[in-house]
Amino acid sequence: MLKKRIIPIQLLSKGRLVKTKNFTNPRDVGDPVMSSKVYSSQDADELLLLHIDKFDESIDVLVETVEKISKECFVPFSVGGGINSIRDAERLFFAGADKIVLNTVTHSNPKVIREISDIAGIQAVVVCIDVKLIDQEYLIFSKNNKIEKKITLQDQIKKVIDLGAGEIIIQSIERDGEMKGYDLNLLRLVNSSSSVPVIAAGGAGNFEDLRHAFEVGVSAVACGSLFNFGDNNPLRAKAFLKNYKVPLKLI
Repeated sequence: MLKKRIIPIQLLSKGRLVKTKNFTNPRDVGDPVMSSKVYSSQDADELLLLHIDKFDESIDVLVETVEKISKECFVPFSVGGGINSIRDAERLFFAGADKIVLNTVTHSNPKVIREISDIAGIQAVVVCIDVKLIDQEYLIFSKNNKIEKKITLQDQIKKVIDLGAGEIIIQSIERDGEMKGYDLNLLRLVNSSSSVPVIAAGGAGNFEDLRHAFEVGVSAVACGSLFNFGDNNPLRAKAFLKNYKVPLKLI
């Protein structure tokens, strides 16, 4: 049986670690290099670094941050945000990223998925899908809160997998930073539609939320606010989940 994973999310803006709510109003919460070292020591299975500067067309600062983190962090990590070409991906791989996370470009230029998976393998390509529940329908959002009306959630999942995505992050926009639990109906829908591992993101507020997501069948849970504040950490999360026989990698 494949082990379930716990993945801290780190949102990056101008090289700093930030927290958001509903993808808005980022506020500084620290140094991503230091937090990566801490998560590495707390038995995180992977890290997820997402660059959120919407109007920054350059990934130079992101590359510099990844280089610094790769020297101090000894767990695999994925990097996303503003990656629009195979050249962007190559720069981040060279800087130390293990996986590349693609989002907006999967709508504007989806062939990039295939180009990156051809050189790095599907295991190195993750597609993030941002969704919001509106009038009982899950709609896909991309850059600048644009609704992608031309494609359904299920069709987008199939498309990116066919092009070479090895994993899918499903992110609930309205639950980002709210700490009220994952959208379990959304996770069920995506998990049943995907032939590759699914990572749940957006909403974790306590360890019970992680358990419920794993019970739905996702392969990993990604958490931001849960680990950013208080004394919660991946080690404590795993100790809790072990009581429910969730198959985890334990040190």
